[in-house]
Amino acid sequence: MRVDRDSEWSALLRAANAGDAPAYRRFLQQLAPVLRSFVRRMLVRAVAPEADAEDIVQEILLAIHTKRDTWIESAPVAPWVFTIARHKTIDALRRRGRRINVPIDDVAESLASEEGEPNLLGLFLDRYLETLPNVQRKVVEAIAVGGNSIAEAADTLAMSRGAVRVALHRGLAALAARTKGP
Repeated sequence: MRVDRDSEWSALLRAANAGDAPAYRRFLQQLAPVLRSFVRRMLVRAVAPEADAEDIVQEILLAIHTKRDTWIESAPVAPWVFTIARHKTIDALRRRGRRINVPIDDVAESLASEEGEPNLLGLFLDRYLETLPNVQRKVVEAIAVGGNSIAEAADTLAMSRGAVRVALHRGLAALAARTKGP
């Protein structure tokens, strides 16, 4: 069945690249539901909300449209399409960052009360951060503690992205060395 689908898609895209607009419309109509399913499966595996699927599918279709002249007409179209789909989905997941959505009602009983224990981790973390040079400390605080991206930290700290990456790497390495002890 997949061979038939790929043959049909290949024929439709060949015709579309030759200027057949109805063939291109049929190609996209057949492709869209398959891409939606593919993207949803990838999002489920990545523990990401399926609500992002439609935006990602639109990005994939746009990439296919703008890059369709790069498809080698003697090659099957499905591997080309799914390579684009996989890369666009991964790009979207990277942009989104690692977030897990859990409804608050599912964990309400396990949340700490307001009169909880003192945050010892925060106390020790502050002590370790104070040992870093100023720039490294600011970068580590912005990214590792504050949750900012490299780009956000670079903008906030008026640094280049490369300098932020270097400072983050050096700062985390220094912290790791200090926590291992003698």
